[in-house]
Amino acid sequence: MKLTQVRRVALALPQSAESPHHESTSFRVRGRIYATAPPGGAYLHVFVDENVRELALAMHAGCAQPLLWGGRVRGLRIVLDVAPVHVVAGLLWEAWRHKAPKALAATVPTAPRR
Repeated sequence: MKLTQVRRVALALPQSAESPHHESTSFRVRGRIYATAPPGGAYLHVFVDENVRELALAMHAGCAQPLLWGGRVRGLRIVLDVAPVHVVAGLLWEAWRHKAPKALAATVPTAPRR
């Protein structure tokens, strides 16, 4: 998967926007960051809840790694070159849902199909 595809998926989610975050780009819902992409386009960082994170680490060990932030695991680091589109799309939706206000998240009750 390429960063251009990530952008399309992320920005298709309701009230999503892309903006700079230090040297990375970030994807936000109502100002709350749910994913970042460091320079180079090789990785995507998604901020999902602990249950989603642990399941993704178990099911997608070839493309998902723990993301350390401040000495703690805060999300997932996705290796985009080997990550299937449907996996990244599902994780972006989970991260968006985790950060979106509850009323907004309820408007998209299931992950978009890819």
